[in-house]
Amino acid sequence: MNEYMSWRTELKNIKFPHWDELPTFDLYMDQVVAYVNDVLSPLNMPAVTSTMINNYVKQKVILAPVKKKYQTMQVADILIISLMKPVFSLEEIRAAMDQVTVGDYPKQAYNTFVDALMTRFNGPVPVEFDPENLERQLMRDAANVVYHKMEAEKLLSFMRERNPIKNVPTKK
Repeated sequence: MNEYMSWRTELKNIKFPHWDELPTFDLYMDQVVAYVNDVLSPLNMPAVTSTMINNYVKQKVILAPVKKKYQTMQVADILIISLMKPVFSLEEIRAAMDQVTVGDYPKQAYNTFVDALMTRFNGPVPVEFDPENLERQLMRDAANVVYHKMEAEKLLSFMRERNPIKNVPTKK
């Protein structure tokens, strides 16, 4: 399973940006799309499009841009949504983001999630539950779900390469 171990090593080298590493100036849509896709590309996540971002705005999952420019908080939200969308609905993602930021600033909540994700990418995380900090637990669990989905897709890909299944005739 050298391919799997190689993939795990690659994950350890991924650096997902913390809040202070996000663009500090407002971005137009095409800049947001390029930036987000650049950040997500090492993770082999689905590409983000301007149509998707416009949909997030229409559904009030993210704040509307100001004078067609997106700010740091919106870029952070789009990154989080992009990671979570393959496993959660937009409504669930927005609800979780709202709950997490009720008692914490968006910057700190975002950084806590990034830390949880990077910790997960670096290896197994011991099971611990802190009933006094449900927000942190939610972010850890979300990071684990994102990781496990990526891992399952990678394992399936390896299995398909090793054991390609020939086209099986379908019943008519």
